[in-house]
Amino acid sequence: MNDRPLIGVAVIVIKNGKVLLGKRKNSHGEGTWAFPGGHLEFGETLENCARREIFEETGVTIKNLRCGPYTNDIFSKEGKHYVTLFILADHESGEPTVKEPHKCEKWQWHSWPPQIEPRFLPIENLLKQNFKLPG
Repeated sequence: MNDRPLIGVAVIVIKNGKVLLGKRKNSHGEGTWAFPGGHLEFGETLENCARREIFEETGVTIKNLRCGPYTNDIFSKEGKHYVTLFILADHESGEPTVKEPHKCEKWQWHSWPPQIEPRFLPIENLLKQNFKLPG
């Protein structure tokens, strides 16, 4: 286990009142539904990380980025600890495509709160905070 938490950036992409979720593969949380995102790189802004991760994973572009909530996510079984920073963004263009098939099975738009399960721990923790989409 790392002796310090890692920083994850999760992007809540909103289109027509729905959010983009992907089914995780080959990583902690395998088989769960999660927002697109990844690790914040050294020297990277949150906004640049969000844009980079979204495009690398889905081919989608986003706009109107704004900081959202955060969660403290301790994956006991895997021995991992993340602080997940959420970025809210509006869909700008592109249809979600699985661009990293070794990491994600599929992308789908879902209403919020998502009724699909199982959900990735950061989403579960976000739901415990009673997070609601803006508007």
